[in-house]
Amino acid sequence: MGCLTLQNVSKGYGAKGGRAEVLHDINLDVREGEFVAIVGFSGAGKTTLISMIAGLLEPDGGSIRLGGAAIAGPGPDRGLVFQNYSLLPWLSVYENIMLAVDQVFPDWTTAEKRQHVERYIAMVNLTPARDKRPRELSGGMRQRVSVARALAMDPQILLLDEPLSALDALTRATLQDEISRIWQEDRKTVVLITNDVDEGILLADRIIPLSAGPRATLGPAVAVDLPRPRDRKELNHVPRFKEIRREVIEFMLHSKGGRHTTVTRKLVLPDIMPEDLTIPRRTMGWRRMSVRRREVREETVEVE
Repeated sequence: MGCLTLQNVSKGYGAKGGRAEVLHDINLDVREGEFVAIVGFSGAGKTTLISMIAGLLEPDGGSIRLGGAAIAGPGPDRGLVFQNYSLLPWLSVYENIMLAVDQVFPDWTTAEKRQHVERYIAMVNLTPARDKRPRELSGGMRQRVSVARALAMDPQILLLDEPLSALDALTRATLQDEISRIWQEDRKTVVLITNDVDEGILLADRIIPLSAGPRATLGPAVAVDLPRPRDRKELNHVPRFKEIRREVIEFMLHSKGGRHTTVTRKLVLPDIMPEDLTIPRRTMGWRRMSVRRREVREETVEVE
């Protein structure tokens, strides 16, 4: 049994009569110290899945266990990094992280807490910004604070819910490198939820595709047996990277292909004739324009 185990987990929303099952028969086993990436389409149920592991939602069926104990609600043994930072705007970087440390380690001395907080601020390279508030930070810096806060709780497992999806491409690449570096230093068990296949391959030990919804389920896991540290530029020329990428994408596209619906509609096009381009743009003070066919009529005019 691994550090995190999901057995036959399902989850749906809505009343009984019109209930829609979002996730169906989810089975997952994550080993201690492993970095697992779950990749899926938007709307497939990725956030629902991570929310159940975090204890924010209860599954309709099946079981979720962490370290052998059933998950019955949120707890400090799971550090969750959201998509939208979730920082308190009136607190500084230091104070946002200290707030979490105070809650998780109330018996520590003030000096121990301070040293602990400073360590994780330094780990995410934010020491020069320790006294700044969220409004004074860039999006990438705010997300670093969120990662530092989650790690400072010393959780058994770190849950990343598309933490980089709101960032621009350059900042996202920088944070990917930071997360990889931090993981290699700390070796926490990590579950990453993402819709970026390349990001999953760059960071994870295993990448698992989630089929398209409704009733999404996990596909076959693919081992990312590429040496670390990984360079995104070099990966594009590595045959194994291309094999992993193709295998994951083909599963996702195949799962989506069977859910296409054909719709036939009658389209009524506007009754408009195009401009006559042989006529100069302006002739005798009037300009050419498109006209409706029913507006075209022949007239006979007598001129003396």
